[in-house]
Amino acid sequence: MFKKIKKFSPILFIIVIGIIPLTSLFQAGLPLTHDGQDHVARIANFYQSLSEGVLVPRWAGNLNWGFGHPILMFLYPAPSYIASFFIFLGYSLVDSVKIVFGLAFIISGIGMYLWINRLLGLYAGIVAAILYMFAPYRFVNLYVRGAIGEHVSFAFIPIILFFITKLFLDKKITKIGFATNTIGIAIFTALLILSHNALSILFLIFAGFYTIILFFKDKNLKKLAAAFISVIYGFSLSAFFWLPAYIEGKYTLRDIVTGGFEYADRFVISPLNFLLPSWSFGITGQLSVQIGIVHIALILLGIFIAVRFGNKRIIEKRIFILTLIFFLLSLFMMIKESNFIWSSISTLQKFQFPWRFLSLTVLTSAVLGAYFIGGIKDKRKAIFAISGLVVLIVIFYSSYWRPNGYLIKSESFYKKVYYSTTDTGESSPIWSVRFMEQEATAQIEILTGNASIKDVFRSSIRHEYVIDAQERTRIKENTLYFPGWSVYVNGRKLPISEVEFQDPANRGVMTFFVEEGISKVEVAFEDTKVRTLSNFMSLISFIIVFPFIFLIIKKSKW
Repeated sequence: MFKKIKKFSPILFIIVIGIIPLTSLFQAGLPLTHDGQDHVARIANFYQSLSEGVLVPRWAGNLNWGFGHPILMFLYPAPSYIASFFIFLGYSLVDSVKIVFGLAFIISGIGMYLWINRLLGLYAGIVAAILYMFAPYRFVNLYVRGAIGEHVSFAFIPIILFFITKLFLDKKITKIGFATNTIGIAIFTALLILSHNALSILFLIFAGFYTIILFFKDKNLKKLAAAFISVIYGFSLSAFFWLPAYIEGKYTLRDIVTGGFEYADRFVISPLNFLLPSWSFGITGQLSVQIGIVHIALILLGIFIAVRFGNKRIIEKRIFILTLIFFLLSLFMMIKESNFIWSSISTLQKFQFPWRFLSLTVLTSAVLGAYFIGGIKDKRKAIFAISGLVVLIVIFYSSYWRPNGYLIKSESFYKKVYYSTTDTGESSPIWSVRFMEQEATAQIEILTGNASIKDVFRSSIRHEYVIDAQERTRIKENTLYFPGWSVYVNGRKLPISEVEFQDPANRGVMTFFVEEGISKVEVAFEDTKVRTLSNFMSLISFIIVFPFIFLIIKKSKW
């Protein structure tokens, strides 16, 4: 029993110190951030769809002034699934979102500890976890931006790197150990992709180079192939999200924000901003992009220690060089001197904000900073150094552990019709206006003709009516059209040619005709072929891997 407590004591330590900057989340209300309120509204729509039996929510019925919006198709769903679990347990929308923020923060520290502990040792793992959790940009995401997707993605990348490290460096790996590592890579790759589209690419590029470094230790092609296949399998597990988002994104106004040269106005003004301990709750150009004074000091110490590594630690030395390169590259990509790269690679412009590379800076700076403790062999000195690190973190960073205020709103505010798309319009259908500007007078209207309409049933993705028309009547369904929406009249699916959604007078919403007499009308949002295929890919992938997960859990020794 004592051995188990001793084994998990570093993790308990990380949890305890990780809770300290989260105390602001225990206050009533939602921290006042750039995106926090919108995230709660999105999750409210997400959970509503789940409660209606839709396992993969894609349509937010109450957003965009009640006209609905396909944003859930393009918005990373992992945070919403996790928050929905806590809503199901009885927590409020706001509290569930705060729990997601808090859990992701703690798990990110534990994941970083597990990875660096396996790579560099116990004390380096603890230092890396502290630096990773307490980097200033982590608090920008938590208390300034309220960027739940980016925040959650930090939890999964170090766990992926942990499993990759074990796969390559474990000397005597059993079959169950091999399966654990490969399945771990696959599952957490999927979770990373489901947490943030853009950052998953950035982090996985680093993971790819990291894997190559480990491969050159013993040139084991079997392990390299296993790692590669595991990542591909992670893409397959998450295909239900990214595949439709990628293919059907062409039906949205996605280039409004990322097209052209808008990114050029969002470069970090001066490299000095990486060093200056400034803080602001403002938007781009005002929010802090600092690396952190403590982080910079430990990186310099880490460089000093790294150059003293002997040939016996060549792997650590190579990884240090790789991490340093990515650290410097992440800084370069945020300043205007890198514009020639941004302008040449259109895919890069999808990142929208060059300062998003701070996420990579946070990861690499935590690893580089952990190297300094590699030169400390004495246990007491190592503990003293870690204690000193905690003190310095409190002195220099504690002022960042608070929001700019709290938003107090009722649950109904987020659940009812929401007067926003919750994005900047990039997810809006190309046939509609960027934003609706007022709520419709009714969910369904008569444009021409004479009829009476009775509402029979309404959910996020299915609306049923009985229409008694005295003559041929044109109906307006006040829901934005997006591929997948279909109109059925008396069981007959109207061909797309009979459903108008490009009428300049009713731009983006669906209109159709019913003939004289009583008609049963159903307007339903259904899966397209791409969505059906992607759902099938993810389902089959999960069915195949599930027995192995069960076996691993059964045979694991705790």
